[in-house]
Amino acid sequence: MNELLKNTLFWAPLFASMSAQILKVLIILLLDRRFDPDRLTETGGMPSSHSATVSALATAAGITYGVGSPLFAICMTFGLIVIYDATGVRRAAGRHAEVLNTLVSELAHLIEDGKRPEVLKTLLGHNYSQVFVGTLLGVLVGYLTTQAIG
Repeated sequence: MNELLKNTLFWAPLFASMSAQILKVLIILLLDRRFDPDRLTETGGMPSSHSATVSALATAAGITYGVGSPLFAICMTFGLIVIYDATGVRRAAGRHAEVLNTLVSELAHLIEDGKRPEVLKTLLGHNYSQVFVGTLLGVLVGYLTTQAIG
């Protein structure tokens, strides 16, 4: 158990993800003047918690084991795939959901009561600024975690 408590590769991504989710709530509170605690558990939005999580992991691995280590290479590769997916496939799925929701709404008069599909979630992926800020947050949290624990 003591090893887990000192494992920066466990704590850095966890702290980064939690920080990003909390920032989403704070940003909505500041910009929209509304408290939306549901954002703590939802995907999408500013900053990208996916990018923050994998960037913190790669940063902690690079600081702890060196940027020439196989573990850092694995973390970077994994991180790039996650970030690519967040800005590509998941973002496209969110756009598709928006179109489908619009179609269902416009064709609602043709659908029998009780058979209308549920509204699809549209906030799935991230734009580039959300990924950029999430990545910066992850690097910062990864660095700070290794300094505090490691």
